[in-house]
Amino acid sequence: MSASDDLADFISDVGLDRSLRVEENLGEGFVRLRVSEAERRQAKQDVRCVEDAVLELLRNARDAGARHVFLALSREGDTRTLVMLDDGCGIPDDLRERVFDARVTSKLDSFRQDRWGVHGRGMALFSVRENAASSCVSATVPGRGTAVKVTFDVTRLPERKDQSSWPAFEVGEDGERRLTRGPHNIIRRCCEFALEEHGSLDVWVGSPSDVAATLRSKTGLVRGPSELLFVDGLDDLGVLERFPAAADATELLDAARSVGLEMGERTAHRVCSGQIKPVRSVYATLTRRLDRRGPGVAKPADIYREARRLRIDARDASAFSRLMRKDFSYLADRYYLDLMEDPEVRATGGKVVVTFRVSQDD
Repeated sequence: MSASDDLADFISDVGLDRSLRVEENLGEGFVRLRVSEAERRQAKQDVRCVEDAVLELLRNARDAGARHVFLALSREGDTRTLVMLDDGCGIPDDLRERVFDARVTSKLDSFRQDRWGVHGRGMALFSVRENAASSCVSATVPGRGTAVKVTFDVTRLPERKDQSSWPAFEVGEDGERRLTRGPHNIIRRCCEFALEEHGSLDVWVGSPSDVAATLRSKTGLVRGPSELLFVDGLDDLGVLERFPAAADATELLDAARSVGLEMGERTAHRVCSGQIKPVRSVYATLTRRLDRRGPGVAKPADIYREARRLRIDARDASAFSRLMRKDFSYLADRYYLDLMEDPEVRATGGKVVVTFRVSQDD
């Protein structure tokens, strides 16, 4: 079967019109589509609230091959500001504006179907811009990430009133992780996405200072000393690499401004002095909140069920994870490793599997 036949089958399987065709090849993996199907999917009404825009930005970061995605949130009066930073493949300089045009997306053979439908990189950025007060690619480095900054007037594009609450999280008897109660706010969208993509990428969410402090702690993201010798300035580094590479508050402030993060000089000094602490990833925060729900929440172990299939209580798994994190320091000290999140403990196929996701300092 040819590649074109495979693509046709894919289009049919996911419900796209078989007449979907490329009008213009823009290069660097981007195309402009011809048919109304793409316009329908990118129509202004596809983004009906700020939370919808957040989801589309997350999907675009994922489709760019990102492993780490950071969302910085701020609001002043009726203006909501989002800055999405990732370590994906970047956007070519000549497409920084065109990627927001109608019907511009990645090539059809890179489309992906997820729980929200079919998606190609850049596919809904037109809808985001149509509903935004302003939008831009504030920084991009080929192969080393992108920063997208968007502001919204919430009197025109609404958002949930409660933007601070986290959703309730539980692990069912079948081992499936799911969100339950809580407002359908920006945090919940990030949680839904983090659960959907767990194992392939991590998401962090917080204020600009939270994001700066967290990125500064991720020393494993920065290049080794030998490579840094040939770097003239922070702009030559990847989008995420600039923060841990900043030598002092002045350079940190420059790094933040270079990607569109608004930060004052005093805040930069607080980050560098450790007064503002890094935040956990969305997934790590959810699992930690599950562990801290208090006594009497977890169901007692059913020994008859456990005799048929091994299951580990969520609180026991969390306690064991903490022990494993402590013991991991033996390897971390010898091989310059950093844990990216708490070790994941799960029972599968008659085995107890512990997963350590690490980054390595060069």
